Amino acid sequence: MKKIILLAAITVFSVATSSAQTKKATKKADTPAQATTPKVDGAGMVFENETLDYGTIPHNSDGKREFVFVNNGNKPLTIESTQGSCGCTVPSKPEGAIAPGAKGVIGVKYATDRVGPFTKTVTVKSNAAGQETKVLTIKGTVLPDAPADGAAPTKS
Repeated sequence: MKKIILLAAITVFSVATSSAQTKKATKKADTPAQATTPKVDGAGMVFENETLDYGTIPHNSDGKREFVFVNNGNKPLTIESTQGSCGCTVPSKPEGAIAPGAKGVIGVKYATDRVGPFTKTVTVKSNAAGQETKVLTIKGTVLPDAPADGAAPTKS
């Protein structure tokens, strides 16, 4: 009998704890991103991630990824240019100005025909107050093709 009561008490406690965590998470998700992002006077640029990790990806797979940012300033943000550290890293920039509080995207495509580990950078030039030049990083490893006979690939 004591085991049943104890088990019932644990179950009730678990459900109550789980509900409390869900409510906190929901409440947090309802809060606008701007509330946690510090405001700047002028144009601003805060990235969700300044490093994109591709992880381990197959040879010749899709190398497109995105850096997402928010203009945390009170003036429009203009991305003037984006430049990859080599020809294998091709970035793209948003056209036009990003309004205060709005999100923007810097696209990047890595040439996954190159096997092995990589770490490359994308330099972003903008009118962001205090950070006119921002360096972003991509990294990962491109696997070699598996041999047709199913054997493990050999290093060249």
